[in-house]
Amino acid sequence: MITFFVSLIILILGYIFYSRIVERIDGIDATRETPAYSMKDGVDYLPLPWWRIFLIQFLNIAGLGPIFGAIAGAMWGPVAFLWIVLGSVFAGAVHDYFSGMLSIKHRGLSITEIVGIYLGKGTKQVMRGFTVILMIIVGAVFIMGPAKILAGLTPGALSITFWVWVVFVYYLLATMLPIDKIIGRFYPIFGFALVFMALGLIIALFVKGYQIPELNLANITNFHSGADKFPIFPMLFITIACGAISGFHATQSPLMARCLTNEKYGRRVFYGAMITEGVVALIWAAIGMSFFGGIRELNDVMNANNGNAAFIVNEISNSLLGTLGGILALLGVVAAPITSGDTAFRSARLIVADFLRVEQKSIKNRLAISIPLFVIGFLLTQIDFSIIWRYFAWSNQTLATVVLWTITVYLLKEQKFYWITLVPAVFMTAVITTYLMFAPEGFSLSKEISYSVGGAVSALALASFFVYQRAHKKMKVKQAAY
Repeated sequence: MITFFVSLIILILGYIFYSRIVERIDGIDATRETPAYSMKDGVDYLPLPWWRIFLIQFLNIAGLGPIFGAIAGAMWGPVAFLWIVLGSVFAGAVHDYFSGMLSIKHRGLSITEIVGIYLGKGTKQVMRGFTVILMIIVGAVFIMGPAKILAGLTPGALSITFWVWVVFVYYLLATMLPIDKIIGRFYPIFGFALVFMALGLIIALFVKGYQIPELNLANITNFHSGADKFPIFPMLFITIACGAISGFHATQSPLMARCLTNEKYGRRVFYGAMITEGVVALIWAAIGMSFFGGIRELNDVMNANNGNAAFIVNEISNSLLGTLGGILALLGVVAAPITSGDTAFRSARLIVADFLRVEQKSIKNRLAISIPLFVIGFLLTQIDFSIIWRYFAWSNQTLATVVLWTITVYLLKEQKFYWITLVPAVFMTAVITTYLMFAPEGFSLSKEISYSVGGAVSALALASFFVYQRAHKKMKVKQAAY
């Protein structure tokens, strides 16, 4: 219990204190007109109250990640608490804040265009294709996940296929309509439901006397049943993404940057939403480790159900909150991925529109871009869910890494304290490279070789940055001389 409450306190203190440091480094201008006003189009650029944007942002970035990912991450044991806390405060929330604020500073541009500004046109072209594909994969993942849960609530009556089509039609409407019609009206309600669900479950866990494992010297070990194939590094850092750091968030922050009415709200919305998601992930990880009697038992249940976290969520919700409470909790779990899926498609539409320079006020233009995206997304739903999820996990963290390097270069060019993102950028470079070398969906190399390559690539990235820093400094000196 102590580890859980200490972790919770650190997350809260991270928002209270560290977010102010991040905001001070960035430097906001509360008098500057935001894109919500300067580029208002009544569809994507639209002023909204900050508290509404916060709930929308939280729901957009939450998805299945802080629930399914945290439960899967709990299989490694209490070390998952460490990654959720440190990842959220020092990496994820910083990543989300800057991706949102950079979008505000650049007329609400999508993250791919911002990457191009700071990392060059070649990187921009690669990231355009990479990010759109990732968004479509996210949409496909978040079609199947909630459809399975809804089918479980209606056994023998409504099939998974039926719910897939329901979710799909909803996605089309939410992607096409102005942001204040569906997203702006209903997401705050769903966001509250998701928070209520998490708080209700953790309170019920304490009331019923479950014991949450502590993080101590004896428990800093790999509890995963397949420890050899799933070492803590890098597997845990890929599995728990949305509860620590997630590249998907960088695609969502610009959506809200187009609606924010003042830069001073950026800390509340972008940094605050990530910390809130970290709290949700912390709760689900704690429940996962304790509900079935321990971490080993969680591994047994997950293995017996082929890693089906939806089954775990169903069992936990019904047992801790009863039938009615379980249904309400599951609806909260369903709302999270659905509301991430539709904004994933919406983000894909805007990314394509940005690089094709096609205005989106016209419904015809929105349809021309959206329909091909949805066709590809539907085809992906026919592929095994677990396969899509594995490729999504690595792609997601790779995007986060690229965005961290983008922010670092931005801070360097603006002569600001770039170490705040340089450290997590180097770490995440090691994570994604090692995973690519080691994982079965990657090159399946040995752990020793994978670690060596991961370390070498991250060291090379760091060295390249300092070479770039020196070149940039010399250029500044020359410019000053003239």
